[in-house]
Amino acid sequence: MARLILSLDGQTLAEYNMTKERYTVGRLPDNDIRIDNAAVSGHHSLIINILNDSFLEDLNSTNGTYVNGKLIKKHALQHGDVITVGHHQLRYVDDQAQQAPEDEFEKTMVIQPSGQMEKQVAKAARVAEVAADREAAAAPPPPKVEPIRPRKPFAPTATQEVDESAAPVLPLAKLQVLSGTFAGRELELTKALTTLGRPGVQVAAITRRAEGYYIVHVESGKTEGFPHVNGMAIGAQARKLQDNDVIQLAGVKMGFFLN
Repeated sequence: MARLILSLDGQTLAEYNMTKERYTVGRLPDNDIRIDNAAVSGHHSLIINILNDSFLEDLNSTNGTYVNGKLIKKHALQHGDVITVGHHQLRYVDDQAQQAPEDEFEKTMVIQPSGQMEKQVAKAARVAEVAADREAAAAPPPPKVEPIRPRKPFAPTATQEVDESAAPVLPLAKLQVLSGTFAGRELELTKALTTLGRPGVQVAAITRRAEGYYIVHVESGKTEGFPHVNGMAIGAQARKLQDNDVIQLAGVKMGFFLN
């Protein structure tokens, strides 16, 4: 059975089991999947289920329907596709989809650098570190919080201690493959540095820092240039990743999601 998972800004709002032939998505109350937001048209898009296949169609919406960051009119849905309607996302999950073995994606795409590549990865990590430090320096300092004082000099009121050095916890993130043989596979980004791609084709590194997650180019073959994020080449500089970004690397599309 296929499912649609509705989310906004990384927060899951609802889940829909695809048990009917037709599902409409839109702002008006008569839709099967109602999204009450001004960026969503009254009847925004339509999903038709035929046997084990699902097809998405835009209903001439004002702001368009996107799949994995690309504007579409009609699209045959695949396991792991991320549909964007206004500011909301609908992730298409096909529980019956044939997936590759558990570790095959990591064997193929996750690289353990050696030799010359170690120097390139180290250089890329420094580029990401500089970008993160620059962003941290540009950010305004957090407001100073004064501890709560007792209201009366001799009242037995507890004083609240404030740890001014405490920093917000960076949420964990993951990559979900959106295209190809490994569609639907997920990779948790738990390491400080994860190197991805195919040597000789295209390689990038994702660094996990207190300021966020950054992707930076490591190397490319003759036919491939820089990796793309949301359809645009990242260039030689590190780029900070945002929730629901779509990465294209070595011919594979991956969605970046904050947990």
